[in-house]
Amino acid sequence: MHPIIVIPSRLASTRLPRKPLADIGGVPMIVRVARQALAAQIGPVVVAAGDEEILEAVKGIAGVRGVLTDSDLASGSDRVHAALADVDPDGVHDVVINLQGDLPLIAPSSLTAVLKPLEDPAIDIGTLAAPVTSDAERDAAQVVKIACDFDGADVTRALYFSRLPIPWGDGQYWHHVGVYAWRRAALRRFVALAPSTLERRESLEQLRALQAGMTIGCARIDHAPQGVDTPADLEHVRGLV
Repeated sequence: MHPIIVIPSRLASTRLPRKPLADIGGVPMIVRVARQALAAQIGPVVVAAGDEEILEAVKGIAGVRGVLTDSDLASGSDRVHAALADVDPDGVHDVVINLQGDLPLIAPSSLTAVLKPLEDPAIDIGTLAAPVTSDAERDAAQVVKIACDFDGADVTRALYFSRLPIPWGDGQYWHHVGVYAWRRAALRRFVALAPSTLERRESLEQLRALQAGMTIGCARIDHAPQGVDTPADLEHVRGLV
């Protein structure tokens, strides 16, 4: 594999306006995410920005390339695809890691882990799963759960994703960490598809891939990193750095 990391980022955010530029310990959040991507030493790091201000924020980071994309693109996946057409039109990088720009505490080791499912040629997309550790985490709608069964392994297939606690009954629940490793062909196919019924119903983009018959493999990590979706999340992360 010849991976590249692309971080989609835009200023428009309903719950936390101008989120990528939020100050965390004197550093904009998007800069912290880009530095974690560099620390993984997997491949080139690109910030796919929907706004010039984001490009300005990352301009001074050695090893990070910023690309301006259409601010009206529908999703992070679309933004990643658009950036790749600019930075790697010949497809030198056969795998792209889509790293969300609101994970300033993502461990570099997690970016290595997300590539593991793609060691199986039958897997189209890799992603991450962490154990759910509390009832509150299990029941929170903003925490996406995965129906999957590791059965002692480090990698398994995802059967479904939901905002509800799934599957029913006793057993471990799995927290989906929204980092993806795409095969380039899978990403091209995905962005050409219309949003699916289940995707719209659950408001989960990855269900479009499952409904289209694509396979998603999950790599197990020990802990879900704290994401930043709300002002309360931001204050919590500020207390951790």
